[in-house]
Amino acid sequence: TTQGKGGTYFYDLHFWIGKDTSQDEAGTAAIKAVELDAALGGRAVQHREIQGHESDKFLSYFKPCIIPLEGGVASGFRKPEEEEFETRLYVCKGKRVVRLKQVPFARSSLNHDDVFILDSQNKIYQFNGANSNIQERAKALEVIQFLKEKYHEGKCDVAIVDDGKLDTESDSGEFWVLFGGFAPIGKKVISEDDIIPEATPAQLYSIVDGEVKSVEGELSKSLLENNKCYLLDCGAEVFIWVGRVTQVEERKAACQAAEEFVASQNRPKSTRITRIIQGYETHSFKSNFDSWPSGSASTGAEEGRGKVAALLKQQGMGVKGMGKSTPANEEIPPLLEGGGKMEVWRINGSAKTPLPKEDIGKFYSGDCYIVLYTYHSGERKEDYFLCSWFGKDSIEEDQTMATRLANTMSNSLKGRPVQGRIFEGKEPPQFVALFQPMVVLKGGLSTGYKTFVADKGLPDETYTAECIALIRISGTSIHNNKAVQVDAVPSSLNSTECFVLQSGSTIFTWHGNQCSFEQQQLAAKVAEFLRPGVTLKHAKEGTESSAFWFALGGKQSYTSKKVTNDAVREPHLFTFSFNKGKLHVEEVYNFSQDDLLTEDILILDTHAEVFIWIGQSVDPKEKQNAFEIGQKYIDMAASLEGLSPHVPIYKVTEGNEPCFFTTYFSWDHAKATVQGNSFQKKVSLLFGIGHAVEEKSNGSSLGGPRQRAEALAALSSAFSSSSEKSSSMSQDRLNGLNQGGARQRAEALAALNSAFNSSSGTKTFSPRASGKGQGSQRAAAVAALSSVLTAEKKKSSPDGSPVASSSPVAESSTPEAKSGNANSEVEETEEAKETEELSPETGSNGDLEPKQENVEDGNESQSSQKTFSYDQLKTKSGNNLSGIDLQHREAYLSDEEFKTVFGMEKEAFYKLPRWKQDMLKRKFELF
Repeated sequence: TTQGKGGTYFYDLHFWIGKDTSQDEAGTAAIKAVELDAALGGRAVQHREIQGHESDKFLSYFKPCIIPLEGGVASGFRKPEEEEFETRLYVCKGKRVVRLKQVPFARSSLNHDDVFILDSQNKIYQFNGANSNIQERAKALEVIQFLKEKYHEGKCDVAIVDDGKLDTESDSGEFWVLFGGFAPIGKKVISEDDIIPEATPAQLYSIVDGEVKSVEGELSKSLLENNKCYLLDCGAEVFIWVGRVTQVEERKAACQAAEEFVASQNRPKSTRITRIIQGYETHSFKSNFDSWPSGSASTGAEEGRGKVAALLKQQGMGVKGMGKSTPANEEIPPLLEGGGKMEVWRINGSAKTPLPKEDIGKFYSGDCYIVLYTYHSGERKEDYFLCSWFGKDSIEEDQTMATRLANTMSNSLKGRPVQGRIFEGKEPPQFVALFQPMVVLKGGLSTGYKTFVADKGLPDETYTAECIALIRISGTSIHNNKAVQVDAVPSSLNSTECFVLQSGSTIFTWHGNQCSFEQQQLAAKVAEFLRPGVTLKHAKEGTESSAFWFALGGKQSYTSKKVTNDAVREPHLFTFSFNKGKLHVEEVYNFSQDDLLTEDILILDTHAEVFIWIGQSVDPKEKQNAFEIGQKYIDMAASLEGLSPHVPIYKVTEGNEPCFFTTYFSWDHAKATVQGNSFQKKVSLLFGIGHAVEEKSNGSSLGGPRQRAEALAALSSAFSSSSEKSSSMSQDRLNGLNQGGARQRAEALAALNSAFNSSSGTKTFSPRASGKGQGSQRAAAVAALSSVLTAEKKKSSPDGSPVASSSPVAESSTPEAKSGNANSEVEETEEAKETEELSPETGSNGDLEPKQENVEDGNESQSSQKTFSYDQLKTKSGNNLSGIDLQHREAYLSDEEFKTVFGMEKEAFYKLPRWKQDMLKRKFELF
């Protein structure tokens, strides 16, 4: 169940069928799903899930994976003390959602193409087939962490074994002993489970009295009648489309007919069956049509809500407030930090002309502009926001030139800027907020526009200080207070807004009866911006002078209706591929920051803007195509989802994500700054270093030469296991970043990684002349290595926390393990000092899980100090509570009352993206 921002509920109903289920049980599940849907108002999307072939959406609810148990409902895992531990071998598939399948514990189950997990009593091994996917290797590490916590109480070793690399002294030797000794493994044998159904051109069938009949004609929305059920066969997936006015019995019969249709065609087990209701079609359904004209789905939403309300009333439950959507209060979205440097250029022919400071904020509809804003964001050195702005009357040549020149500027800044293309009328809040004020004027100043107007014989309406001009002021906050020149006629006026009227040397400000004080202030500001020092004449609605009406061509009627903004929609994340030049997208459901894989390009559609996110490891040629990909997506979404063709589009590179992108995730900056491929990043962030070296020697003395050598060998193999070279952390990034908490841990690992990879040819580090940059890199590596050598000491710490054994907290231990250096003990002692200096900053947080946002930590500490009742904390309560953070009222609820109000634990709440937290707080009057 998800709640849209308008207050409507959306349902996805899944029924799961185990591999040993009887036909009768499967049929009953389908019928019960239809009955449950009817109770929910009949608008849920229904999914049939077959064990081993579950949909990505279903698997996304269970992170990191599902582990099916053998037997029926009465069985399942008993308590560990009652059952002898069974060693299990799993094959692990999937980049973002994992399909985990238990296979026979035998060498014949292994192959070169997949990633395997061997879960033994004392150690969990990950076997990476030589041809296995880097991203699947990374995902398998998450599964290992899950197995370790769930079945080993967090107290077992983890080892990574690479296909083709045999070392009898190391983990790989132990691994092969469990299989009866090393021997070559065979090629992958394709089983029925590996067959991926082919997607075929969509074919529509009608379902009448349980009979499936082909529908002739070109596929279009108009073929679907609201009193019938249809089947859309796409090969890999079969959709049942249910008209809004069909009966429950017809819907049951349609589901039964679809089951029989799939069985009669001998389709693979993995063929998905999805049932959707008219008005709630999914993207994957609509994408089979060339276009999907937007109809009125709201009637269905209201009708569904009415049904649910009636049902609840029948059961004696309260239905207060169900009839209305929750009103959306105005909130300020994340904006860029102020105080930066602003530069604006207007495109003129093949050149760009810089705007003088006094003209920054004036945009002409006939022109194109490039805007570069340089600012400091947190601990990063400098961030750049680079945008092209296209006026609605600008010529194509100017738009092309603006794009080309902006790309050149982006490349000269090493591709770091967040780069955007913005169309007049669709300016996003973070753009508008940079200009105080921002005024869009008629006409244009560029030679291209002037020539175009002259050639077409059109009147030149370009704003001048002498002309008659009417400027509308409609926004009320810093992020939406854009002023726009409109036609100077009475019908342009609106009682809910303010206007500035320029008539020769006279300037009027006109205040509508329903306008806000903020709009009145902005009107005066805009007038001063356009005509500095001029005296204003104030005209309140109903008290205008004849001179005011004369300038507008005489008094006439005008509207007093408030202009409504577009409905806010949930954000969606997509992966994409091209087939014969056509863009195909696949949604990443219940997405998180972990789904932004460094080898990929992803599309984030928030409906208000579209982001193209580019990972660091993407091919440079592909990076150049970001805007083309984005434009193809917008063209497709405009015809299927009603997206505006002029929605702002941004190119965002990994490690340079702006606040208005990260707000859609629970963002951890440490994850975005670790270098390497997906697997190396996951090794660093998820397990720290301890995964390969926890108490390896058991009996040997702590810190002895053998243990150190094994630690180094294991680390080296872990970091260099992939065939791709890992990129070492650049020095400027290492120096410039804030060395604290999760980020420092990640960087110490990255530095250590580069140390091991670089040691293959020449000596590991150059001597002392390396200067400050390398010193800090050495120190970070030493800090990380030091923690490995003191892991045993940590293990026996009083808190008994299993995670502490792999904590990369630096301690002052002499890193003798660097004996490969030709240098004397003096340098080692110096490095030990550097290590000691680093350790206080590392913090004593032994937990290796990425840190939640600071808000959470703050909230937890506040809640431990004092609590208030829900009624006291509500914004409308009128209570003046002193000494609390009004931005985080929810933190002062007791744990029990928090769960009663929000329906979840505090921990679960703070894992939600910030916008979702705010939405819930607003709903419960705690914002």
